[in-house]
Amino acid sequence: MKSICIFCGSADAVHTDYLTAARQTGRTLAQRGLRLIYGGGKTGLMGAVANGVLEAGGEVVGVIIPSMNTKSLAHDGLTRMEVPPDMHARKARMHELADGYIALPGGFGTFDELFETITWAQTGAHEKPVGLLNVKNYYAPLLAAIDHAVAEGFIFKEHRDTLFCESDPEKLLDAMAEYEHPHEAVKRWLRED
Repeated sequence: MKSICIFCGSADAVHTDYLTAARQTGRTLAQRGLRLIYGGGKTGLMGAVANGVLEAGGEVVGVIIPSMNTKSLAHDGLTRMEVPPDMHARKARMHELADGYIALPGGFGTFDELFETITWAQTGAHEKPVGLLNVKNYYAPLLAAIDHAVAEGFIFKEHRDTLFCESDPEKLLDAMAEYEHPHEAVKRWLRED
């Protein structure tokens, strides 16, 4: 992996543990020589993760839509900022640039990006690892819902097992580096066998 796409919240009024973890994740990416791909914002966890990378001498590529490319929202100190025309193009570009994906805590936008990424892997659109940084056990309710969907037969266990989850960015990146795409599960899901 050379580039990691981070999905995360942009809200500032969150527990400091989330912001600290985002900044540490950024530092960890830079220390490992991994380029950050993210939504281009300077607020909340988005700003913290970008600043963590930059403070450690790493490379950051922001991908932001025109309506968010404002002085109050867009990070002005990045290695590079790309401005695709809309959200669909933005997400496609982030996916194109990344070799793996990590969701830090966030809201609807983070959930949307996370689930789209998982779905694309499930259907064979990409073969890249996906992980959750489970700060303050933030993702426990979501993981319980996913495990319930597995138990009820809506998600294959092989696909569930590809969603890595750790509270430490080092451990998460180590697990993601060992990722093997479940080709047989994709075929079975698409009824190709």
